[in-house]
Amino acid sequence: MRLPNPPLLVITDRRHARGDIGDVADLAFLAGCRWLSLREKDLPPAEQAGLLRGLLEHARRHGATVTLHGDPQIARESGAGGVHLPADGDAAEARRVLGKDALIGMSIHDAAEARAADPAVLDYVVAGPVFETASKPGYGPALGPKGLAAIVNASPVPVIAIGGINEKNLTDCCAAGVAGVAVMGGVMRAKNPAGAVMQMLGALAAAKGFSDA
Repeated sequence: MRLPNPPLLVITDRRHARGDIGDVADLAFLAGCRWLSLREKDLPPAEQAGLLRGLLEHARRHGATVTLHGDPQIARESGAGGVHLPADGDAAEARRVLGKDALIGMSIHDAAEARAADPAVLDYVVAGPVFETASKPGYGPALGPKGLAAIVNASPVPVIAIGGINEKNLTDCCAAGVAGVAVMGGVMRAKNPAGAVMQMLGALAAAKGFSDA
C-alpha cells in the first residue's frame, strides 16, 4: 500500500497536547497533514475506540488517514485505516485481521530489525530515535543520520524516521534516504499545532526527494 502523501506522520500524545487531541488533529489536518496515528496505549480499549472514531470524523473532511498504535482488533472495529505495531508485534496477524488494504507498520531500532521486516505484511517501518527527544527521554541511544542510513539500506520496506525531528534537522533524515518522518511532541506541545505542521511540511517540500510532498 502506498504511504499517505505528504509523508508526515503525526502521532498523538494527549498528556502533552495543548488541548483536546481532536482539536489538535483538526488543526493538523487543516495545515496539510494527511496521516495521523492515535497512540494512547494506557487507555482501555473502549476509550481508544471512541477517540479513534472521533479522529476519523475529523480526518474524513480532509481525506486523511488515521491509524492506531495498538491492537489491530480495535483498529478494525473502529474503522481505522491501519495499525502501527511494536518491534515484537505480529504483523502477519495484523494483516490477517485488517486485510490487504490496511496500512501496517512496525517500530524498529537497528539494521537487524530492519532486515527482518517482511514486505508481504508490512508497508513501512518507523526507525528511531534519530535524535534525542523530549517525548521519550532516555529511550535508547540516538541513531544519528549514519545509523538511520544503515537502517534505510537494510530495510526492504519504506522507512519513516522518528525522534527529535524538526524542520531544521529533517534534511539530514531525508539525505539518509527515508520515505518520510514522524513527529509527536513537536506538534502536540506546540502553541500553534497548525504552524508546526506547516513548518514540517515546508521542510519536507524543500528537501531533496520530497518535491511533490
